[in-house]
Amino acid sequence: MRICVGSDHAGFELKEAVKAHLLALGHEVEDAGTYDPGVSVDYPDFGALVARKVISGAGELGIVVCGTGIGISIAANKVRGARAALCTDPYMARMARAHNNANILAMGGRVVGVGLALDIVDAFLGTSFEGGRHGLRVEKLENQA
Repeated sequence: MRICVGSDHAGFELKEAVKAHLLALGHEVEDAGTYDPGVSVDYPDFGALVARKVISGAGELGIVVCGTGIGISIAANKVRGARAALCTDPYMARMARAHNNANILAMGGRVVGVGLALDIVDAFLGTSFEGGRHGLRVEKLENQA
């Protein structure tokens, strides 16, 4: 699977750990940046960039990280068609995929540790959308202005 990742400076360390994990699992990874944790950058730029890449088909899914995950998830969700879910545990990640057909996982580099983050990633990637009644709800999300 091809996965696009991105972060601001606060999420850089966790993004790098997630990227290494994804590569070890055999996924293709497109890193949209940032590439230097010592340079302060703006999370909206990276959230939107990853979302646009996912929507365009450059990646099947996306993973974005900032300090808390809040700002970068808001930024990603501004892109029409993006369904970014901020998850702090594996259950949330499973439900985001199964019930909301989330196509972007957001996490906070200052909120979750690496071990937990990798469990969240595995849950997100290992869960499929259930469709059915959930499909109707996701359709409503897609049709909102």
